[in-house]
Amino acid sequence: MKIIKGTCVDYTHDGRGIIKHEGLPIFVDGLFIGEEADVEITYERKDYAVAKIKKLYKLSKDRIEPRCKVATACGGCSFQALAYPAQLAFKKRKVSEALRKLGGIDIEVDDVIGMDDPYFYRNKTQMPLGYDQQKRLISGFYRRSSHDIVPIDTCYIEDERAAGIMKKIKQAMKDNRIEAYDEDKRTGVIRHVLIKTSHAFNEIMAVLVTNADSFPGRGNLTKSIKEACPEITTLVQNINTRDTNVILGQKENILYGKGFIQDKLHGLTFNISSKSFYQVNPVQAEVLYDKAIEYANLAGNEIVLDAYCGVGTISLIASKKAKQVLGVEIVKEAIDDAIKNAKINKIENVRFYAQDVTEFISEIIASKQAIDVVIVDPPRKGLDESFINSIIKLKPKTFVYVSCEPSTLARDLKLLSKAYEVKKVTPVDMFPQTYHVETIVLLFLK
Repeated sequence: MKIIKGTCVDYTHDGRGIIKHEGLPIFVDGLFIGEEADVEITYERKDYAVAKIKKLYKLSKDRIEPRCKVATACGGCSFQALAYPAQLAFKKRKVSEALRKLGGIDIEVDDVIGMDDPYFYRNKTQMPLGYDQQKRLISGFYRRSSHDIVPIDTCYIEDERAAGIMKKIKQAMKDNRIEAYDEDKRTGVIRHVLIKTSHAFNEIMAVLVTNADSFPGRGNLTKSIKEACPEITTLVQNINTRDTNVILGQKENILYGKGFIQDKLHGLTFNISSKSFYQVNPVQAEVLYDKAIEYANLAGNEIVLDAYCGVGTISLIASKKAKQVLGVEIVKEAIDDAIKNAKINKIENVRFYAQDVTEFISEIIASKQAIDVVIVDPPRKGLDESFINSIIKLKPKTFVYVSCEPSTLARDLKLLSKAYEVKKVTPVDMFPQTYHVETIVLLFLK
């Protein structure tokens, strides 16, 4: 056991404190800048080490008492002990430094747009199920870098309704002798429970992710959940028999209800299925999309391309101010949802395409169709270089980049800067109590 005393001088990109000891950076969960502590080394390599706090001597003025008793053990809310203004300051610096160090872009980043109440904001809860050492049924979140479940009764960033529902579902499992899945033995039935809630309507979806299509007691379990949780408007069984970290499988059975819920965003109604991508923070989603549409500066005569459009959220919001919107997404199920969402809202100036975005842009260039504005909201890995080269050939006047990962954003902006100038950068706090941050960037063709 190696104990080192040191002072936190900085943060890693994922919010861990950094202590320098004889030139070696030591990464420590839950340690904040200016704090002095004894830390125990748990993992060491020649260029860095990882440690845990053993004793705190000097506390940061920004340290607060976290609401959640297992925030440190769980790791999902690594910043719950850090005052909210300090969280926002960290995220602004994270974006600014990523752009400067990785992208070579020196620009004044706006203050992060935060929440009035940064708790209980997530409309999506997904928890693995298992057993503790006393063989009691538990649900929670995986400890960082492990598959050990940290039991959670109340999660302070999830919708408040989810905790009660999860408790009742576990009781229904006990009453009907339905076992949780055991990863090691590959026995049991229920792997995860996924709960999605509507912000605008009294609608809740629960999804039971099971290790088998049919299992003894399924009908009784369904009946028990329906009786215990009248607030659940639809119950879905998702079947995942694979040995994988991916939570959802391909096949589903609707046990009762419509199989989806609905929510409203910018006055538009959206269908949300178990697999639909939909922003998990509905309050900040309004803020995020407001800023994206503001940056697009639509006057009503533009042709807009929404790349990585998902279920069509940005496309449909932009359609109110554009002449036409083209939404492109490679996931067919998402495009199916997007088409349904357009019909629900009676929007006719949007076309959706289930296609690779780079191939789609190549076809647009070949057809010589002009695109005025491109909006992208890619996954964490960012944009492919081939896509960026296609954008540079397409030459839209305005490019709006919605990013969920500052490092890949910086990398992509460096490539885009061959033809585009970065004009504005605004981070939005979609995930309070965590180190994650969304960023909206406005670029103009040079």
